[in-house]
Amino acid sequence: MSDTSHHFSYGEDYLTAGIALKIATGETKGLLSEISRKKIQKSRHIVENIVDKGDPIYGINTGFGPLCTTKITKEETKILQSNILQSHSVGVGEPIDSKIAKLMMILKVQSLSKGYSGIAEKTLDRILWHIDNDAIPIVPSQGSVGASGDLAPLSHLFLPLIGLGKVIYQNKTITTAKLFEITGLKPIDLGPKEGLALINGTQFIAAHAVQVVTKLHNCLSQADIIGAMMIEGLQGSIKPFFRELHQLRPFKGNIHVASRIKSLLKGSEIMEDHTDCDRVQDPYSLRCMPQVHGASRNAWLHLKELLEIELNSVTDNPVIIDENLTISGGSFHGQPLAMAIDYACLAASELGNISDRRIYLSLEGNSPGVPKLLMKDTGINSGYMILQYTTAALASENKGLCFPSSADSIPTSLGQEDHVSMGSIGGRKTLKVIENLEKILAIELLTAAQAFEFRKPLKSGIILDEIYKEIRKYVSFADKDRVFADDIEAGIKMIKNKSIINIANLISQREKVSLETQFSDEFEVY
Repeated sequence: MSDTSHHFSYGEDYLTAGIALKIATGETKGLLSEISRKKIQKSRHIVENIVDKGDPIYGINTGFGPLCTTKITKEETKILQSNILQSHSVGVGEPIDSKIAKLMMILKVQSLSKGYSGIAEKTLDRILWHIDNDAIPIVPSQGSVGASGDLAPLSHLFLPLIGLGKVIYQNKTITTAKLFEITGLKPIDLGPKEGLALINGTQFIAAHAVQVVTKLHNCLSQADIIGAMMIEGLQGSIKPFFRELHQLRPFKGNIHVASRIKSLLKGSEIMEDHTDCDRVQDPYSLRCMPQVHGASRNAWLHLKELLEIELNSVTDNPVIIDENLTISGGSFHGQPLAMAIDYACLAASELGNISDRRIYLSLEGNSPGVPKLLMKDTGINSGYMILQYTTAALASENKGLCFPSSADSIPTSLGQEDHVSMGSIGGRKTLKVIENLEKILAIELLTAAQAFEFRKPLKSGIILDEIYKEIRKYVSFADKDRVFADDIEAGIKMIKNKSIINIANLISQREKVSLETQFSDEFEVY
């Protein structure tokens, strides 16, 4: 059920990844305000006048793509809009997650509600019905080249408007015909330009980017916490996280990460126990967390900033400026997000890469008190050795997925669309890299907790001690071999559920321990 005390006005209010997700989950209700409705009505009236005058305007009374010079009669304009949804529904592959399909609808309504697309009010009201009633269209994952709009996936997304396609409704996949039978709805007659307005746009790319921004932020936040626990377990130095160092090279991400880790280590007996040790410096995977995690933070921030511009933009074509100006441009081209998504893909992969290095480091037995392979009785037991095989495999797989999708372009539409972004492919594979990253971080969580145990009875700072207790609710200390796959699954669940982040936030609020810096607002998802 929606919390009707929280409303979002499409076309008027500023949309962010966090708000889009809240609309998708029903925490916030998305509405069309009277101001937006008037803008939509005005834009629609302009399109109708263009049709009446008969002057050739792309996509309104002409064909599409290479058929842009083919004149369409007034009587044929409506048929044209229905035909474009059908002819462009050529997607293949497994359906995308229904949450992403729902996000696509939310983002499309935001763009169309700006009043520059010529869409009819009744069409937007029907899309809102789908959002509010969780009747989510089935959208194949493959088929978009990320320019001229995400044509194929958006066509599948809006087939139900004209009575075609399939939807997930009440946890069942049914035909739209069946949905209409259940609900009493009828197909919509699309008017001039409406079909084109629906399928021109970057909402497939942007919806994936919303998920990338959200999931990568979760991984970034947990990587700092897990890394801090590994520093404790291996008795690393706190000095590389001093503010004095990072003020001399003040990248936002570096400062943010260093400040968080230093806060997590504050008051630690483990840190104090080796203040006077003779080790000069730690390996890079411990010492350079601010630089590596921080660089990934900066990449994440870049995508977040660009995504928010995209979420509040008009991305279809042609754009109806006013009665006298209609522009056929390229605002549907996905390149602005495609390149940033590829950057975020690399950022996610590198976060997993350095995590794997810390896991390997924890197995070497070079830290006083921590046995080789994180287990005292080895020989008969392999300890945690093979868990690092898994992270090595995942890290390697991620490296293979890092080739930038936006570096490729294949001409389409008989050369009319001769440069495309492939941002749709970048979005899909970045989510795969992040899924692998979650697994790597889960394994580091287990190995860090195992190393941490060997520091008892010394205590860490209050936050890491409480996080350690939380881990031990689901994964016990291992003094001999067992089926570690079960432990890994428990760790993955903790990563996905944000368990350790929730503990860290709860304790920091209770104890008034600051885990944030002056950049905290920028590094959050709202």
